[in-house]
Amino acid sequence: MTESDGTRRPARAVCRILRVTGPLVEVEYTGGTAMYDLVSIGRAGLPGEVVAISGDVVTVQAYEYTGGLAPGQTATPQGRPLSVRLGPELLGGIFDGLLRPLSGAGDWLRPGTWTATVEERAWTFSPLVAPGEEVSEGQALGEIRDAGPTGVKVLVPPGCRGAVERIADTGKLTVDAVAAVVGGTEVTVGALWPVRRPRPVRERVDSHEALNTGQRVVDLLFPVARGSTVAVPGGFGTGKTMLLQQIAKWCDADVIVYVGCGERGNEMADVITELAELQDPRTGGRLADRTVTIANTSNMPMMAREASVYTGVTVAEYFRDMGLDVVVIADSTSRWAEALREFASRTGALPAEEGYPAGLASAIAAFYERAAAVTTLGGDRGSVTVIGAVSPPGGDMTEPVTAHTERFVRCLWTLDRDLAYARHYPAVAWAGSFSRDVPVLAAGHRAAGDPGWERRRERVGAVLAEADRLADLVDLIGIAALPARERIGVLAGRLVREGVLQQSALSERDAYCGPEKTAALADAALAVAERCRELVDSGVPAASVEEIDFGPLLRAREDTGPHDADGVAARRDAMLARLGEVRS
Repeated sequence: MTESDGTRRPARAVCRILRVTGPLVEVEYTGGTAMYDLVSIGRAGLPGEVVAISGDVVTVQAYEYTGGLAPGQTATPQGRPLSVRLGPELLGGIFDGLLRPLSGAGDWLRPGTWTATVEERAWTFSPLVAPGEEVSEGQALGEIRDAGPTGVKVLVPPGCRGAVERIADTGKLTVDAVAAVVGGTEVTVGALWPVRRPRPVRERVDSHEALNTGQRVVDLLFPVARGSTVAVPGGFGTGKTMLLQQIAKWCDADVIVYVGCGERGNEMADVITELAELQDPRTGGRLADRTVTIANTSNMPMMAREASVYTGVTVAEYFRDMGLDVVVIADSTSRWAEALREFASRTGALPAEEGYPAGLASAIAAFYERAAAVTTLGGDRGSVTVIGAVSPPGGDMTEPVTAHTERFVRCLWTLDRDLAYARHYPAVAWAGSFSRDVPVLAAGHRAAGDPGWERRRERVGAVLAEADRLADLVDLIGIAALPARERIGVLAGRLVREGVLQQSALSERDAYCGPEKTAALADAALAVAERCRELVDSGVPAASVEEIDFGPLLRAREDTGPHDADGVAARRDAMLARLGEVRS
């Protein structure tokens, strides 16, 4: 049997290839092969994974191009599941769907490459325990301080405990070097872990702390708790990639794992280039230094795309176990599901809706289920938050991937085509989105001294709902035909949309917005709208109020710094004073 840390079993007998059809390879069953075991296929030793065993036939999905393979060639089971090496080299690195380093690997990986060759680097190890000390699973044995701004800890692996028989001195160690011996078990700096097996934790916990993304429409209306799940569905051109890139740049997580799952090569190149150039607002260094990029673009082997999301979550769990908050961004899960559909059609499985396999819902649920806020085996608090983009064909939100995903996630940020075409970004539709994390986050805000957070969110939502209701009437009969209070309702919706929710990713001051400034902008728009209602109630014509220049308030989001709540308040007070001068 395979050990929990992915250690290798003795390889089995060489098998004969029976059939090859695209990424599907059937080989003869010679005994001793288990589900999800790795298989070396053909003369080049292409990596593959056992996905079915039926009688005397084993079905393998190949993770590289199978051109040139033919029946009669050999395949060799490797006696271990698909595993990735987790270590200090991950931070700042760029990898493919099997976590093979792409930096310095040339235009294409050599066929049959299991782990791409990279320059072996020695890392500075500092011990945190002494010989003879009793340790248990998940406890930190030492740390690597030169592995990015967060550092990397060497932990006692799951299932291991006992006395520290030996611990390395402070100095340079390679990834494969033994850092300690615990209870007769050698603990290396890096470790293998099966990607389809969640790393164990002590317990899952409820999180009352929001993940601040710096995007006002998200943080104000549809917040996400640390350790929660989000889906971002939207048709072509609605700004999914731009929104996800903004979150990767500005959210307050310790580590970002960006999975480009079937994305276009130019989009991934833009992500990598921008991350390398951006300054990390938390550390002052490069943002890329606390980011792990998994680039599995649309021209790479399709089934490696299927494995890439599990690889990304496994990397995130590795850093979570060190007591860090990690965000996994998968762009997009639709192309991951397309890989499932492609392979299912090759196997001849009975298709479900739109040709997707019958187990699609279970696969989506299993992926998002690995997000959680936890108490680690070592007793620390950590979290993995999963944000997955969904690309419904033609913007059809009823298609299977979107519909199933909506069932399992805690938050939905639906991107609206009309908003995007109106150049309103982020184009998150307030009428078609939700956050199931609001009740727990409201309690967290009350405990943190902000009891008005939930009320502010409700008021903004009510203003937008009223403005949407009146928009249809305005289209039919015109704004001048509406009663005065309804005209102010339309104006209030405009103040909230343009002054609060709209946000420019290209503006140095507006690309990121701190929570205190977000609250100040919302309060300012609500206060000005309420003052306008009071004016029309006192007899001031609605047309006179509509003619007022609200530009200073609408420009406050770009005229003030990312955390300048006082500057926003000053503009609010100036606008209220100007409204106080209006007379009937």
